[in-house]
Order: sequence, then structure tokens, then C-alpha cells
Amino acid sequence: MNLPRTRTMSLLSALGAGAAIGTLGALAGTFDGPVFHVVNLVFSAGWSWACLAFLIGYTRPSKTESAWLAASALAIGVTVYYLLKYLRPAAPIGMTSDGMSGEGISSGILAWGIAALLFGAPMGLFGNLARIPGIGGLAFRLLVPLIAYVETSARLKVEAATAGHFVEVTWSTIRVLAVLTAVALVAHTVWEWARSTRKPEGLKAGPDAD
Repeated sequence: MNLPRTRTMSLLSALGAGAAIGTLGALAGTFDGPVFHVVNLVFSAGWSWACLAFLIGYTRPSKTESAWLAASALAIGVTVYYLLKYLRPAAPIGMTSDGMSGEGISSGILAWGIAALLFGAPMGLFGNLARIPGIGGLAFRLLVPLIAYVETSARLKVEAATAGHFVEVTWSTIRVLAVLTAVALVAHTVWEWARSTRKPEGLKAGPDAD
């Protein structure tokens, strides 16, 4: 059965987003300038890939589609990332590199491709479940800020001292934004819940009130 044109474009857009994040993560580090360094750090981090899978799932109408499409998009991203790294190698900030061998690219695609399938599918599903309104979907909506906070905290603890001040500032900023996002999500959910449970003044008074 042929898919409608709009649905086909939607699916291709999700897969294209996977290719885009792989491209940004691989190539941003090959350019000079603070903006490119920030882009490289963000799109080479695990939380941004988790966020992509989550957002793909959030926009899909079914749980099954959310899972397989998110996993497929991440697998495409991994393939593009390692192919571009092989074609145009760049060292991570604060390190040196002599490039990537053919064995390195194939093993990288295999290992991280499997990881994309294993973790992309549940993240897509969680994104779909985050559509549940109110408190029921809050835990799922908080998942990406939590992942970002945990990852950046671990990087700050283990790697920041060797990676340099710029990297430390970037990770610290992302961690603060993750906390602010979580607070905003909780506040919005509580506000919506309070608004839905608040009765209009006319109903509070009752039909027989003077």
C-alpha cells in the first residue's frame, strides 16, 4: 500500500534529522571558532542523540512507529558520523588524532549502530508516552533533561580538567539549562493540573446561591 505523500515526507524528515545530527557531530570539529566548537560538543554528546530519538517519538502517532523510526534515524546518524569522520578526521577538542582506520570506522558503525537500535527504540517510545497530558507524562518529559544533567556532570567530573576551560564552560551551561528545563516542565505541568481542577466561580457558588 502506498503511503500518502505527507506521511512519506514526514518519515523522510525524521531519517534526515538522523543524518543531520551525524553530519554536525562529525564535521563541526573540523572548523575553527567557538560556535563550531560548541556545535561539536553538543552533537557529539549522547544526550543530544537521545533528545533526537525522543523528539521523533513525540511527533509520531503510534508507539510502534515511534520506536522503529527513532532507532532507524539514530542508526543512520551513526553511519553518517563515522563515514564523515573517516573522510575528514578531526581530533576531539583538547586531544590529538592521526585519523581513523578502515577497521575503526567499521567497528564504530557496528558497535554504535547496535547501540542506536537498542537505545533509540525505547527513547522513541518514551517520547511518544511523553504526549500523555498532565502528571501522567511528566516523568517521560523529564527524561532528556535528566540524561543531559547526568552526562554533563560525569564529563565535568572526569574530563573537564584535561579538556580545557572552554569545554568546562560549555558543559556547565548545558547542565544549568537542563535543570531550568526540568523546573519549567514541572511548573507547567503543575499549573495545568491546578487549572484543570479549579472550578469556575459560578459553579462554586451553586445554582441556588443568592
